[in-house]
Amino acid sequence: MNFLYHIGKYFMMLRSVFQRPQNRKIYTRQIYTEFYNIGKESVLIVAIISLFMGAVVSLQMAFNIDFPFIPRYTIGFATRQSVVLEFSPTLISILLAGTVGSSIASGIGTMRVTEQIDALEIMGVNSSTYLILPKIVAFMLVNPLLIMMSMILAVFGGWLIGVLTGAFTSGDYIYGVRSFFKMYDVYYALVKTVVFAFIISSISAYFGYNVRGGSLEVAKASTNAVIYSSITIIISNLVLTQLFLS
Repeated sequence: MNFLYHIGKYFMMLRSVFQRPQNRKIYTRQIYTEFYNIGKESVLIVAIISLFMGAVVSLQMAFNIDFPFIPRYTIGFATRQSVVLEFSPTLISILLAGTVGSSIASGIGTMRVTEQIDALEIMGVNSSTYLILPKIVAFMLVNPLLIMMSMILAVFGGWLIGVLTGAFTSGDYIYGVRSFFKMYDVYYALVKTVVFAFIISSISAYFGYNVRGGSLEVAKASTNAVIYSSITIIISNLVLTQLFLS
């Protein structure tokens, strides 16, 4: 029953969030600020993890594909497919749930316990729209860009480790990356990233917005935001895969 209570409360919060903004200029400025902050805080860690992720995937492919009848360009093809379809959109989004999600929950939660949200409501401002809507919109815009960057760097990391270790040739890898390419796979991955961005930002905002108590409760809300965002991403990933690839 407690679970159903939170689901109902979550959707009631979303209904309040997506009301018409009172001042479009302010919200546009807020979206730009959130877009810049999320991108600045995430780009480095996404780049580092993507490079090493692509390198590990391609090396594992090289070590496990030793059957003489399997062409070596399969390493590049399999690395590209793994990165585009699953590793970049899903793993990087779960990673961002831990960084961006916890930041959203703790930021809004701190405003709640210090009564800044109460002050906004006293002034007649729709606090949920003002605080949450720019974060959701900004993250849904920036996350596909981060994931596209992750895909490119992961494929590059796979090529780089092959060149450095000699596990496979550059020509075979590039031929495999370019083989059997379908734009639909990228489209499917980007749709997932937008959905995951909405899940992370809205669930994290929910836990932050409904904090009651002090700093200990804010920390607990951040932890819950990461846990429930990650679980929802995994379940949504299964549903979206069934819908788009079946």
